[in-house]
Amino acid sequence: MNFFIADTFAQGAPAAQEPGMSGFLIMLIPIVVLWFLMIRPQMKRQKEHTKMVEALAKGDEAVTTGGILGRITEVGDSFVTLEIAKSMEVKVQRHAIATIMPKGTIKES
Repeated sequence: MNFFIADTFAQGAPAAQEPGMSGFLIMLIPIVVLWFLMIRPQMKRQKEHTKMVEALAKGDEAVTTGGILGRITEVGDSFVTLEIAKSMEVKVQRHAIATIMPKGTIKES
């Protein structure tokens, strides 16, 4: 009975394979997928938003990130003044403008 145990210990473990190109590719594929599905589209949206904020002009109708709709009456370096009612103006940061609406979105009554 003792010789069976000795035989079991005598068997060597299978030789470990060194990680080669396949191991590298397995790690690289999720990074590439993450890049194309998440990071790249976010960078594209950020560039479009930056371009839109730089192109703000007096008279544009805009919506802020908080959902306030108004007409731009003054454009500064860091701030934009929005007219949200006939005699009410709000000053917001330029990057707080979420979208530019088509002309005529705000109906004058």
